Order: sequence, then structure tokens, then C-alpha cells
Amino acid sequence: MTGNGAIELIAVSKYYGSTIAVKSIDLKIPAGAYCCLIGPSGCGKTTTLRMIAGHEAISEGDLLIGQRNVTELPPVKRGTSMMFQNYALFPHMSCAENVAFGLRMQGVSPVERAERATEMLARVHMDMFADRKPDQLSGGQQQRIALARALITQPEVLLLDEPLSALDPFLRARMRDELRRLQQDLGITFVHVTHAQDEALALSDMVVVMEDGVIRQKGTPEEIFNRPKSRFIANFMGGQNIFKGKVARADATTTIVERGPDQFVLPVHGDAKTGEDLEFTIRTDLIGLADDIPAGAAQSQIPVEITTVEYLGLWVRIVATTVDGKDITLMKTESEFRRAPVRRKEKFIAYWEPEHAHVLA
Repeated sequence: MTGNGAIELIAVSKYYGSTIAVKSIDLKIPAGAYCCLIGPSGCGKTTTLRMIAGHEAISEGDLLIGQRNVTELPPVKRGTSMMFQNYALFPHMSCAENVAFGLRMQGVSPVERAERATEMLARVHMDMFADRKPDQLSGGQQQRIALARALITQPEVLLLDEPLSALDPFLRARMRDELRRLQQDLGITFVHVTHAQDEALALSDMVVVMEDGVIRQKGTPEEIFNRPKSRFIANFMGGQNIFKGKVARADATTTIVERGPDQFVLPVHGDAKTGEDLEFTIRTDLIGLADDIPAGAAQSQIPVEITTVEYLGLWVRIVATTVDGKDITLMKTESEFRRAPVRRKEKFIAYWEPEHAHVLA
């Protein structure tokens, strides 16, 4: 496995009659990257994955893997392998036979098939279950067998369709670690469809956010989470509070936004014009609460009343409501909360530093 599976989609579209599932998307995934496609149901992420695999025909555009245009090639000739959401294991075959199935279809000798299947089972820590049937395995074990089967043909690209969605939270975290370890050890390109934001952020080098058949933003997990391009992406990825106001002043040093009686200082935003509406985000963990803010301590503050306090173990989720009814979410570590506990109906000043504001496009 050489990790030469760079992927490029050039103006790729998919039509189902008059319905447009994917609208002329352009995307480059570097060789050896772990890329997660994420978005709400019906956004086109699974259709995009299936077009890369060759299980859906491309209506318009081109698909390149490595230096080859594979748009018209069948799945078996693309250098890809796919791990399906339901695992699709053969119930009448043993684990070793399931893993070796792809090699059998390639005409590999029985001896070599057995050797490579044993090696791959060991790689996913399932060699002791080689003779068992799928119905004798747990969901997590079945997933490991499906993963071994997908990797044994030494693909340039591994495609994963929501592979963790059927697992409980503990197993999901373990398998997430396993997937990342395998991808880094093997050095091949992984393209992973998920609807889980934490999964995409934890696993990927590159996150691609889709909505309505188009790509809304692509970048590193840090870029997507900390610098969302739009209200949709900020809401979908979570962890952000969104504020909207009118620009009161914008110059080379300061952008001031007013929201009713409240005034917020933002980083300089070159496109801001006095009088226009402007939206910005503040991360939920970067908002403080205080009875009174000393002058100069923070240039953005707003009176709030606590309406919800939820203990989540390592975190405490706090919802505070402004005078005009806007909810603000704050996330505090348990230790932070113990040092400065708050209760429902208590009133505070919520505050943050100007550099923590991110202006939406």
C-alpha cells in the first residue's frame, strides 16, 4: 500500500431524473489524507462517496484517482475498496473466508489467501476469531472483520459509509482510535462519510461540509470548527454562539457592532460597512460569567439570567438568556464550575475578549 490515492472531483454532478443530488462539486483530497464528508441527511455526502466508489454513475464531470481518470471505470478497476454501513458480511462464511473473499475474486491461490487473511486479521486484532461465523461476533467485532476485508486487496483508497453509526458510544470511541491508527500505519487515503461532528473532528485531516448537494466549506478540523464560513456551518458543527447586530463603526483599528443597547468590539473586519448587518460567533467555552466586569477587563459584555444548568461529567452546560430573549450557551469544565457555581435564575454579566469573536462571511 503506497498511499498514492489522491482524489480529484472536477465539476461532478449527480441527477436522479429532475432531482439534483450533487451540484457540480470540485474537491481535491491529497494522497494519504483522512477526509470526512459531513452534513445533514440528504446533503449529498453518501452519493458523493458512492460516485467515488463507482456504485453510482457520475451524471456530469470527471473523477481522478492518482493520475487516472476513472469516471467510466467499474469499481473493481478503480483501486478503491468500500466498507458498508451494514458491514455486508457473508453469514455462511467464517471470518477468515469473509476477509479473503476479495482475494478469491482476484484469483489469488488458496495458500496465499489464507496467509494474507491471517495477517490482516492480526492487524485488526481478530486473528483468534478466524473460524467463527459473523453471527457469533459482536457488532464491534463484525466491524473489524468488514474493515479487514476492505483492506486486504491493498486499495489506494478506502471508502467508509458511516462505519461507526451502529456502535455504542464506548465502542465507537475505540473503533475511532483503531481507524485513525490503521490509516496512519497504512498511509492510504480514507474517505469517511459521517453525520457525527465529533467523529469528523477527531478523525480527519480534512473536513468537507456539504448542504443541498454542494460543498459549503472544506479545511482542517480546526478551521471548520473555529472559523466557520456561515451560520449554517456554525450551527451544524456546534460549539458556537451566533450574534447578529448592526455595524456602528468600522475603521482600520476597530469594528463596533450594536445589538439593541449592547455594544460589542470585534476584530477588524475589512468588509464591514457602517449600518449593515453583521453576524459573529463566540465559542461556548470562551464566554465568562461575572457579577461585575472591571473596566477594561473585556470590551464585549451582555446582561443575562441563568435558565439551565446541566451536569455532563467532565463538562457543565449552562444556558443563559439575555434581556431580549436570546439564549447563550456556555460550557465550563467541572472544576471551573465547582470554583464558581451558578444556579438557575441567578443574574450575571456574560463577557468575552474581542479576539475570540469570529465574523461570519
